Amino acid sequence: MSRGGLQELGALVPRLTRPAFRKRSPDAAQILADWPQVVGPEIARMAEPVRISAGTLTLACTGPAAMELGMGAPALIQRINAHLGRIAVRKLAFVQRAPRVEAARPKRPPPGPLPPRVEKSLDAVPGEELRMALERLAQGVFARKP
Repeated sequence: MSRGGLQELGALVPRLTRPAFRKRSPDAAQILADWPQVVGPEIARMAEPVRISAGTLTLACTGPAAMELGMGAPALIQRINAHLGRIAVRKLAFVQRAPRVEAARPKRPPPGPLPPRVEKSLDAVPGEELRMALERLAQGVFARKP
């Protein structure tokens, strides 16, 4: 993310919710907030953490994914505990439910040409960096107009 740029709401949620969750269960909060970073994108798509209780981390996943994760449980538990910095997870439990997968966002179409009047105005802007920023802004504004 560039300084002062836009950020997706989903990227802000872990940072905002982590303090509230820490009051209840710091380990669960950290696992929930950092799940894709802890286990990697492939496993994060296969399973999602539901809860952690008495050293048991419950994961929601499909049946075949549960079998695969069950076979690799020692390595997965070790990775989770290494991320937490202590032994908090001793075993895995599974509930059969497909994990919530974020919908793929449609790709934005390439920016179209700017109206000649706008291009002419941009040519008069001093400073390359400012002109490029204004050009990107104009492309975003005019991309939404039919």
